[in-house]
Amino acid sequence: MKLIIAAIKPFKLEEVREALTSIGVRGMMVTEIKGFGSQSGHTEIYRGAEYAVNFVPKVKLEIVVSAAMADQVVETITTTAKTDKIGDGKIFVLDVSQAVRVRTGETNDDAI
Repeated sequence: MKLIIAAIKPFKLEEVREALTSIGVRGMMVTEIKGFGSQSGHTEIYRGAEYAVNFVPKVKLEIVVSAAMADQVVETITTTAKTDKIGDGKIFVLDVSQAVRVRTGETNDDAI
């Protein structure tokens, strides 16, 4: 099993969710986050004063899938979330050693 963590632009969330659902992803966790990378924040004007926004709003997706499906999920997120502009996000793939569905006690692939 693999844990896929993706940080994407917030306005791409629904489009990415629909694309993942269409390839068979049955669940994900979504968190609103702030961060910076190459984008390094930006400046905004509020009530006539310019100020720096050092952390840019993003959405973090956490998805656990079978190892066989991981590459397809990464490719789907990459193509769907891409805007060709700086700050499109990052995707990380980690190994998952165990998963348990609390309600039924199912484990590993059966739990996801």
